[in-house]
Amino acid sequence: MAITASQVKELREMTGAGMMDAKKALTENDGDMEAAIDWLRTKGLAKAAKKSGRTAAEGLVAVKVEGNKGVAVEVNSETDFVGKNAEFQSMVAAIAEAAVNVTTVEELADADLGGKTVAETLTAKIATIGENMALRRMASIEGDTVVSYVHNAVADGMGKIGVLVALKGDNAAFGRQVAMHIAAASPQALNADSLDPAVVEKERQVQIDIARESGKPEQVIEKMIVGRMKKFLGEVTLLGQAFVVNPDLTVEDAAKEAGVEIVGYVRLEVGEGIEKKEEDFAAEVAKAAQG
Repeated sequence: MAITASQVKELREMTGAGMMDAKKALTENDGDMEAAIDWLRTKGLAKAAKKSGRTAAEGLVAVKVEGNKGVAVEVNSETDFVGKNAEFQSMVAAIAEAAVNVTTVEELADADLGGKTVAETLTAKIATIGENMALRRMASIEGDTVVSYVHNAVADGMGKIGVLVALKGDNAAFGRQVAMHIAAASPQALNADSLDPAVVEKERQVQIDIARESGKPEQVIEKMIVGRMKKFLGEVTLLGQAFVVNPDLTVEDAAKEAGVEIVGYVRLEVGEGIEKKEEDFAAEVAKAAQG
C-alpha cells in the first residue's frame, strides 16, 4: 500500500525515528502504525514509543470528593474557548456533583440536574453556546481516604487532567503528593497484577525480538528478558515507579513510610484517545467568532 507523508510524519513524532526509517517501518508493516512502532523498537531505531497521541477533543475534567468516595467526569467540547466559559464550567461542576450518586456514565446521563436530566441539560447548553458537547466518561473510587488533584486547574476542581487517589489509612498530604505524581507520570496500572496481560506479553515479545537482534544465545536472552521486564513494570505501574518527591523510593515504599496503602487511583485527561481534526489557530478563532 502507498505510505503517505503524513503517516511518516506522525510516526517520526511518536518515535523520534529518521524519515527513511519511519517510511521503511510503515512499508514493512502495511501502514499499521502500532506494528511500525514495534518494528522500529526491535531494530533499535525508536527513541521512545510515545503512544499517547495528540489530544483529540477539548473540554474539562472535573473531580469531586464526598466522604470516602471520589468521582471524576469528562465533558467534551469542540474548542478550548468553551472550556474557559463560566457557563460551561458551572454545568460541568453540577454534573460532577450529580456523579457522586451514580455508578456509570449511562446513569449519570439520566441523573437529575435541576429538573432536567444531564443529557437534556447538555442538549440545551449546545443550543445556547452553539457548539457540540458530550458527556464522555466518568470514574469513581472509594477508600478510607480519597484525595483529588487537578493539574493546571481553570476553576475549582476542574481542568485538563483530574486525578483521584484512594488510600487505606489516613494521610491526605501524602495522597496529594501521589495524585500529583500520577498526573505527571501517567502510570498504566496500579501494579503488575492489574496491568493488561496483553500489554505485558506484547512488551515481552518486543524485548525478545530486540535481544535476538543482538545475536546472543537463548539462555542469555532469557536472563536479559527477566531484567528488562522488571524495568518495564517499574516504569508503567504506579507502585513500581520512582516517586517524584523522592526518586530513591518507589511509590509503594513511600506509601509504607507514610503509613498507608494505595488501593486505587483514577486519572482522566481531556481528549485522551480521541482523534482530533487538525485546525490552525486562526481558523479556530474565526469559527468561534461566527458563533
